[in-house]
Parts: sequence; C-alpha cells; structure tokens
Amino acid sequence: MNKYGLHGKLTAQEGQVDALANILLEASVLVSKAKGCRVYAISKEDNDVWITEVWDSKDDHDKSLENAEVRALIGTAIPLLDGKPEKGQVLNILGGFGLEN
Repeated sequence: MNKYGLHGKLTAQEGQVDALANILLEASVLVSKAKGCRVYAISKEDNDVWITEVWDSKDDHDKSLENAEVRALIGTAIPLLDGKPEKGQVLNILGGFGLEN
C-alpha cells in the first residue's frame, strides 16, 4: 500500500492563526469528498497551522486543487499568512492504522 502524503506548516500573521485554521478546517470538509482523500488533518501550535494529508495518489491530490471552492479558500487563506508558504514535506505513506483500504 503506497499512498501519497504531505505534511506542511503555514505560519499565520499575528492574531490570525484561528482564522487560518478555520479556513483549513473548511477545506477539510471539501476535500473529504474528493477522490482518493484518506486523511486531511489540521492542527495548530502557536502561530503555525500544520496540515497532514494522505491521498491514494499525487494525481488525486493535484486534481483536488482544481476544485473552484478549494481554490477560493486558498485565496482567502493567502492574505492571512506571514510570508510565502513553504513547500511541504512529501511522504511515501506505507500504511498504518486507519489506512487499510
């Protein structure tokens, strides 16, 4: 079982971390319906919001970014960031609890 994984961090402007996290939580609802999405978890620490994603394939992930609602949320989130987002860590997910299928 090889899955496509991403783990990334977005740093919010001062006072904007909750707003950024809420946008990403809204995105999680949208991508939960996308083909191949297995995990889209949002967490926060200080001014950082962490996104952990597991997809059946990179292609499934990339296609999810074409969704107009997802793109709109990205546009809403960008002004809340403290600087440009850094490239997340790409992972080859081998398996684990909850990823049996």
